[in-house]
Amino acid sequence: MTRLAPRVRIGIVCSLVVVSGGLLLGQANSSHAADAEPSTDRLNKEIDNFTWTDIQGVSSSLKDHAGSVATVVVFLSFDCPVSNSYTSILNELHKTYREKGVTFLGIVPTTDNAAKVAKRASEFRFSFPVWVDDQLTSVQAFRATTTPEAFVLDHNRVLRYRGRIDNAYSARLKKNPQVTEHDLTNAIEALIRRQDVAKPVTRAVGCPIDLRERKVISKDVTYYRDVLPILQKHCQTCHRPGDVGPFSLMTYKHAVNWATDIVNFTQTRQMPPWKPTAGVKFANARSLTQQEIDLLARWEKNGCPEGDPQDAPPPLKIPDGWRLGEPDLVLTVPEDFHIGPAGKDEFRCFVLPTGLTEDKYVVAYEVKPGNAAVVHHTLNYFDATGKGRKLEQKERERKKSPDEQDRGPGYSVAMGIGFLPSPADAPRPGIPPVGSLGGWAPGQLPTQFPEGSGILLPKEADVILQVHYHRTGKPETDRTRIGLYFAPKPVEKAWNTLVITGMTPFSFIPAGKADHVEKGSGWLSHDAMIYSVMPHMHLLGKSVKISMTPPGEPTVLLLEIAQWDYNWQESYWLEKPILAKAGTRFDIEAVFDNSAKNPNNPRNPPKTVTFGEETTDEMLFGFVGAVPVDKTVERLRLLRAEPKK
Repeated sequence: MTRLAPRVRIGIVCSLVVVSGGLLLGQANSSHAADAEPSTDRLNKEIDNFTWTDIQGVSSSLKDHAGSVATVVVFLSFDCPVSNSYTSILNELHKTYREKGVTFLGIVPTTDNAAKVAKRASEFRFSFPVWVDDQLTSVQAFRATTTPEAFVLDHNRVLRYRGRIDNAYSARLKKNPQVTEHDLTNAIEALIRRQDVAKPVTRAVGCPIDLRERKVISKDVTYYRDVLPILQKHCQTCHRPGDVGPFSLMTYKHAVNWATDIVNFTQTRQMPPWKPTAGVKFANARSLTQQEIDLLARWEKNGCPEGDPQDAPPPLKIPDGWRLGEPDLVLTVPEDFHIGPAGKDEFRCFVLPTGLTEDKYVVAYEVKPGNAAVVHHTLNYFDATGKGRKLEQKERERKKSPDEQDRGPGYSVAMGIGFLPSPADAPRPGIPPVGSLGGWAPGQLPTQFPEGSGILLPKEADVILQVHYHRTGKPETDRTRIGLYFAPKPVEKAWNTLVITGMTPFSFIPAGKADHVEKGSGWLSHDAMIYSVMPHMHLLGKSVKISMTPPGEPTVLLLEIAQWDYNWQESYWLEKPILAKAGTRFDIEAVFDNSAKNPNNPRNPPKTVTFGEETTDEMLFGFVGAVPVDKTVERLRLLRAEPKK
């Protein structure tokens, strides 16, 4: 048998039972099967000794891989992010138990060719054999339903456990704050001790294996004519090889494989990822029309007809270069940052000296991830205090363990940039010590500030990129860049970020409270044009809304997010700027869930939470992007009390 990578082997399971139908390893609705009873199928029964043939024509069988004590068979998918997240855990379990008579076998049920799966397996560095089942023979033998799903056989090949690996996930892509139940480990330990498995069945959480045969019943909606234009417009900028989407949607085959999930996610409006549920219209909105959603559903219901390739629109072209031309200043993370395969998401701050010898106004910027597959989003800042440099130097000098999986330049933070500036940090009177340079999320175009306005970037300041990395299940590297465009002459109006304060250092969220409300207000100091809005909370956030009330006029809801997601934060740019008169009140109101039922609660049991910088603390801010109407006004402010008339 040829080894394709160290300790990784790939084969094709030969058909003993021909299964008609397609395969879908999808990212379905996060609530999918949340209340379904776990399957007990095949439990306490001997699993048939099916055989397979590797790409060299060498036959093998389940019996050949049986362990003297136990055999662990795990169904995997390299297109399923939940499955990929368990790679390191499975490798560690294999390392722990291989000398104790326990063997591991990975099976990938897919119609993809073996060579492609072999390449993916080598990237994920599995330490045990991984095979392709293109006829779904093993799926039938085990009655497998999900990836990842683990099956533990005793020395007689009798199934003694089936289900999840642990309780890291409460639902599809919904992680629990802590892993408290290690079901696969417990099952293995029980068989080693020759005992019954105390909990022989659990519900596997991941991506479904769909064995249904798709029968075309109507061709009134086809892929090439109707579906592909929607995918190009809303999906392919992220769902393409090497980008942040966990699977590709670039071909008809891809679309068919993910059809059920496409319908689930679009109907629940979880995709495209767009959090606002009410408010004004936004220029950077990522949402489908109801007509588009209905069209996708009808296509899937009718059996996913392909149609005529001649009806296809031209392939989507995504520019590789800087879309606004060559920037005036390009700042690059100085060396590769290494992201480990598993664990919590990483928030890393990179300090990039600008070397500017004079103040500049930034009128546009563009962020370019070095590895789009792992960069979830960025928040961009400038720092004129030097505190970011000190934090980076402290991290550089820290004695590091050889087992640390995340390494390289920068420093890790829970949020923000790791410090709060004070007025005394200002480099010069009237110059802010720290400021925002916007942010970036997948699919976002370069950001240009309104004509005649810009952000003052002080001389000798550093740019700090806070990059949110999510993990792919295999080791990755990244070197993100930001391109800055400067005004050729002083801008007429400075860009201002107004801050609505919702929580104060004296605020607290009681333990067990599922609907705690915090709110805050501020009154505008001068007439201004409002261009963007962005709320910010931590893990206990449940919902939030920002509104404005002009003097003597009705309240205008700017933004509402009914289901807050800490992992997806961005600036929302108004489709049409709004004139706000001096004295306009800006309000932010949020609901926090500090109960045990909140899967994002970092404390179990819940404890009283106060205002603070850490993610386990809480805060509530609203950021409003604005420029003054009067050219003579340099700085806008939100006053703590309504100004006197």
